[in-house]
Amino acid sequence: MRVELSVSGMRCNKCVDKIEKFIGEIDGISLIDVDLQDSKVQNSKVIVEFESPATQELITEAILDAGFEVE
Repeated sequence: MRVELSVSGMRCNKCVDKIEKFIGEIDGISLIDVDLQDSKVQNSKVIVEFESPATQELITEAILDAGFEVE
């Protein structure tokens, strides 16, 4: 499966690293692609490809646990 999420609060490459770390800890993740946008203009895009046991809910929870908001 593939999901594209709109994430707010990401401002730098350290934020990208943090998102990748938290999502990467979920079993079943095969791709994490973060498109860091100018946070003053729009939210960043996070694209994740995954298979079971990963779910969109687990991915969203990981992003929230990392300290960011999913729109």
